[in-house]
Amino acid sequence: MKTCLELFLTFLKMGCITFGGGYAMVPVLEREIINKKGWITMDEVMDYYTIAQVTPGIIAVNVATFIGYKRAGIVGGTLATIAFILPGVSLVTLIAVCLESFADYPVVRSALAGIRVAVGAIILDMVLKLIKGLFMGKKDAEEPNGRRAFPFFALVVFTLAFSLSAFLSASPVLLVIAAAIAAFFRGFLKSGAGRSRKGDWGADKLPSQSGAIVNQEQDNGESG
Repeated sequence: MKTCLELFLTFLKMGCITFGGGYAMVPVLEREIINKKGWITMDEVMDYYTIAQVTPGIIAVNVATFIGYKRAGIVGGTLATIAFILPGVSLVTLIAVCLESFADYPVVRSALAGIRVAVGAIILDMVLKLIKGLFMGKKDAEEPNGRRAFPFFALVVFTLAFSLSAFLSASPVLLVIAAAIAAFFRGFLKSGAGRSRKGDWGADKLPSQSGAIVNQEQDNGESG
């Protein structure tokens, strides 16, 4: 019960202070969920955003649902979703009723322009953090001492996806699906190559081990 209440209040607060859509939510999410609560990591945030890109619905709401579900199952996912959208729905309803009365005021137009600038800066900060996490995040377990290997594959996929999106207006959903398929086959080929190397190594070792056993039996026979 305490976890569900904390989850509801946290996402209610985030819904009140998040402006600019799903990507603008990342700095708020990092401060409230990662730094203060320690519920998830930035790598998990990137995974949630990746999944949210190819699932129906609003990205920010989907991410809230994923986090709530991780914390408290279906109940937690439902509470996090309701709490996050409640402030926005209430505010949009109020604005829709009063917009025609206030939209023409210079002060209101200036305020909206200022909000757009701030949201742009927040989204840029989020993009830089996601790129940093993409190229400098997890260490390669296959490398000696777990050092970071240069992510050539990630760089190629990033460059192609950015080019197709920026210059050809390709569908984000198709880009995400294509990147997932490419990464799947890359992982499949790497795992197959790793098994082949282990098999070759084992085959190389078998003759020497068999020879050692034969020599030991001969020595035992001579000593007998």
